[in-house]
Amino acid sequence: MIARLTGVLAESAADHAVIDVGGVGYLVWMSTRALAALGPVGGQVMVFTELQVREDAMTLYGFASGAERDWFRLLTSVQGVGGRVALAILSVLEPVELVRAVAAGDKAMVARANGVGPKLAIRIITELKDKTGGIVLGPGITAPQVKGSAAGDALSALANLGFRPVEASAAVTAAEEELGPGATLDALVRLALKKAARPV
Repeated sequence: MIARLTGVLAESAADHAVIDVGGVGYLVWMSTRALAALGPVGGQVMVFTELQVREDAMTLYGFASGAERDWFRLLTSVQGVGGRVALAILSVLEPVELVRAVAAGDKAMVARANGVGPKLAIRIITELKDKTGGIVLGPGITAPQVKGSAAGDALSALANLGFRPVEASAAVTAAEEELGPGATLDALVRLALKKAARPV
């Protein structure tokens, strides 16, 4: 399994990038948000990846954060949502916005993505609410920023520890509000674990 790539951005297009790693160019399909975060061609980049293997193809998808990759995996677990549709959703909604859409049952928000009709949006909301526990974020809670931030990394860390996306988001949000925007990753993770009533 290819978990991430670190190398030079050789090419960038509307829906994919080519990353040169040790002289080998990897074509990576990405959301428009993730592509925008890469920077100019020729620069050093690191992307999280997910490799999908089918009988007729091997496809590599890339993400700006571990949280984005986690949501890609959740989205593609829904019947009728392939890799391209999942990327279309992630192009219009950040992971924290997806958390809110699923928790609130906001099918209209999910249906903003290209290739997602009303019926598929309802299926996504229904199935993912079950998988994420249906935990609703309380009023006034601002979800943490994901891209390259300590909060985003903390969200990914909690997801890797087995927390459901909505549960992780609520805990990290509470920790970030208490510690302030300058909090370190270590402090955020420790406090988020306490907020979620899990041992450090």
